[in-house]
Amino acid sequence: MSPLVKAAKKQDVPPGTGAAAECGGKPVALFHVDGRFYATQNNCPHRGGPLAEGELEGTVVTCPWHAWRFDVCSGLNADNPNLKLACYPVTVEGDDVLVQIDG
Repeated sequence: MSPLVKAAKKQDVPPGTGAAAECGGKPVALFHVDGRFYATQNNCPHRGGPLAEGELEGTVVTCPWHAWRFDVCSGLNADNPNLKLACYPVTVEGDDVLVQIDG
């Protein structure tokens, strides 16, 4: 099992937003939805857009470059379920948001 990596403080990702982090050398997008945190790859598979900068509506983030939409809970593309983002387990300890990145 890969170690947990501190990605952010809870206050760094206000509810209904995303934030970029680097965990284990990988660019990660953190999202805060209804008191829970989710982590996905930060680069959109379409053209590499920064998903953490996208608009988060409920559990769906829209890539700011070309409007591809993904559910941050499952990683599934909202329009094509054959496309999926890498998702990473998140743990909150105190004020720290920790992400588990597989090597």
